[in-house]
Amino acid sequence: MLRITDWPADERPREKLLLRGAEYLSDAELLAIFLRTGVVGKTAVDLARDLLLQFGSLRGLMTSDLARFSRARGLGVAKYAQLQATLEMSRRFFLEELKRNDALTSPDLTRRFLSAQLRDYQHEVFGCLFMDNQHRVLCFEELFRGTIDGASVYPREVVKQALALNAAAVIFAHNHPSGITEPSEADKHITQKLKMALSLVDIRVLDHFIVGDGRGYSFAEHGLL
Repeated sequence: MLRITDWPADERPREKLLLRGAEYLSDAELLAIFLRTGVVGKTAVDLARDLLLQFGSLRGLMTSDLARFSRARGLGVAKYAQLQATLEMSRRFFLEELKRNDALTSPDLTRRFLSAQLRDYQHEVFGCLFMDNQHRVLCFEELFRGTIDGASVYPREVVKQALALNAAAVIFAHNHPSGITEPSEADKHITQKLKMALSLVDIRVLDHFIVGDGRGYSFAEHGLL
């Protein structure tokens, strides 16, 4: 069996990344770089392909719990900790980038940030991106967990937190674990309820994103605000 180091340089995942960019690598090649080494009888790329089949997808592997992750061949507690650290660094990077920009003039960055924050939860999470009067990001906070409806999202708590941060504008976001981003009637109802509550203290609602598979759903883009 050929080792990866025996492959032509432009076919090795690491060299390919450095030469062409990470976007040109397959999921298996990206995972192979993370793994660094294979196991007996398998290169890192072969092992990566096996793991993708076992977990169903790259996302399936990255969102698996410690017990399942650690049982897989070639993985373990150390790799799990490394992966969680990598994911958290990615989230913090997006937040830092967003804080350097106007959220309204960086809609794609805002989408990527909110997706990185919420897409991997197995339950619904509702959060708010709080901004100042220049629409610069102050912070993002996860406020509620569970089914998003009038019983689980409390406008008073959102208003209270916005005032505590001296926010002038907010963007709501929540995830749909099903991956389907189409808003429900409950999503539409609570958005309007929150918008009315915040308007009483002169805080603008700029958007509400639903995070799922693919491109997030924007209430503003669909004329629902």
